[in-house]
Amino acid sequence: MIAKPRTEPVPVVPGRMSAPRSHHFRGSLGRFATGVAIVTFDGVTKRRGITVNSFTSVSMDPPLVLVSIARAAKAHDELAGRPFSVNILGAEQRQLAMHFAGRPGPEPLWVEGETAPRLSNVLAYFECKPWAAYDGGDHTLYIGEVVDFNYRNGDALAFANGTFTTIPESQLGMEDLL
Repeated sequence: MIAKPRTEPVPVVPGRMSAPRSHHFRGSLGRFATGVAIVTFDGVTKRRGITVNSFTSVSMDPPLVLVSIARAAKAHDELAGRPFSVNILGAEQRQLAMHFAGRPGPEPLWVEGETAPRLSNVLAYFECKPWAAYDGGDHTLYIGEVVDFNYRNGDALAFANGTFTTIPESQLGMEDLL
């Protein structure tokens, strides 16, 4: 049996989606569970941080990671060309995620990193020096070369279907398989 081609409407302008399609696209992307991280760096006038869930490894040799930052984010322009840290959050750090997502809470505890400032007691961190930046539509893809990293045990904070959730530590540990 031959499947019939899909008959969903195609956006009128190539590369652009109407608001309803854009909302549906975002909802579809939200079905992919991600970890939660905070990118921290020294800004022009103060320490800055931004909560992200778009973080991935790029290369083992050299060690490279990527974060995707919305161009509309206040920290976007200041991050360009600066060393940064990626702070992976533990399940107990939801308030910290909210703080750097624009809902300020108690002032976080900072750690002086070798390359960039980072946050205290995170599940893992990666200090990075800038490697490259690429146009990613309404985002910029910042790639950093990892110069320092570490992790601790604990459950991970995750984000899926528009809400925070937890990934138990017993499901972590893939580093032993790679």
